[in-house]
Amino acid sequence: MGIPCHVGIIMDGNGRWARRRLLPRLAGHRAGMNRMLALVEHIFSCGVKYVTVFALSTENLSRPQSELDGLFGLFREYFSSQMEALRENGVRLRVIGDRALIPQDIADLIRAGEELTAEGTKANLAIAIGYGGRQDIVSACNRAVRAGREVTEESFAAALSTGGMPALDLLIRTGGEKRISNFLLFEAAYAELVFSGKMFPDYTDGDFDAALKEYASRERRFGKI
Repeated sequence: MGIPCHVGIIMDGNGRWARRRLLPRLAGHRAGMNRMLALVEHIFSCGVKYVTVFALSTENLSRPQSELDGLFGLFREYFSSQMEALRENGVRLRVIGDRALIPQDIADLIRAGEELTAEGTKANLAIAIGYGGRQDIVSACNRAVRAGREVTEESFAAALSTGGMPALDLLIRTGGEKRISNFLLFEAAYAELVFSGKMFPDYTDGDFDAALKEYASRERRFGKI
């Protein structure tokens, strides 16, 4: 089946990774962020053109404020320090989700990063922050209602926050859970699902290579014989 065009990753298990090491949860989130940076680079080197990572869901926003403050601090570090590297590597950044749910200074950093990397043509990185698949679908429906028009599958896909990106081919979730947790619900309709029992900071490039091998071994019929 070859190389998937679009890979989604639910980066689960950062907090449990830290707890097992008697570390604060923020240490797990930092380890997860560092692993994400390296893993995404490896994924692009394999020939994948689009990667979407689930960094913070709408449901995660109900976590203790101290943990959210730590996560927001990591986002500030990332969007301040990594954008030039993305630009130099030809990677275009997109952040999906409701930016009204995050601090304004982070939203400003995101906008600046998207503008800086807008000309990237080698690969595309989407980061889901304050994102929920159901909420994204409802928002797209409301836009169609306000415009007074019916939609097709194609026009509806274009109205989602992932508009312009191809449908998801491969969805990987770490952390041992076997559900997609409100992530890219419309886009993942025919995605191949691969679950790993490893906590995300322990998920290696080799683990991703094994997921690619499993993906290549499957037959995608899209409902046909």
